[in-house]
Amino acid sequence: MKIIGIGKNYVNDKSEINALKTGEQLIFIKAESTLVTDNKDIVFPSITNELVYEVELVAKIGKTGKDILEADAASYIGEIGIGIDYTAKDVLTASRTNKGPWALAKGFDGASPANGFKPISHFKDINDINFSLNINGKEIQAGNTSNMIYNFSEIIAYVSKYMTLQPGDLIFTGTPASGAGLNYKGDHLQAFIEGELLLDFKLI
Repeated sequence: MKIIGIGKNYVNDKSEINALKTGEQLIFIKAESTLVTDNKDIVFPSITNELVYEVELVAKIGKTGKDILEADAASYIGEIGIGIDYTAKDVLTASRTNKGPWALAKGFDGASPANGFKPISHFKDINDINFSLNINGKEIQAGNTSNMIYNFSEIIAYVSKYMTLQPGDLIFTGTPASGAGLNYKGDHLQAFIEGELLLDFKLI
């Protein structure tokens, strides 16, 4: 099972999309051991003092595909859920200083909590899904998939040029352009799709 992330994939204003759509998507891989399911609490990672949260919709692949056509790509999504793409910002900064990879900053245990997967048939229009994140009872991030630079189908078609997608693979599809920030030990995170609470955990 692969966990694939896409970076810098949302805008605040749809008019910005065309100028940013270069065709070169920012893709990274996260270790399977980053995944936390069933709303389990997460131990605050000892390797960082700057834990950055990003709420994201997560596409779960339902069937095997390679070189998938964009027109067919949505049919490869089995389910959609919600998760947090965590980054150890201080680790990432140190790595970038030496022109190093993102692997340690994105790949530590607990860096990919996800939950609330529903069949794609549950969604009337995957290009118009509202989702949001509350921290300690306050809404911090809110987004809609219409503000994606690259939509679900474009992401799947692009990634499948490079690697075979297989059932159970997870794609974190990007975070709203505003609101990402630092988490602290004791924070309570709750993430919603269309107002339904689906991800609910604490950093302990």
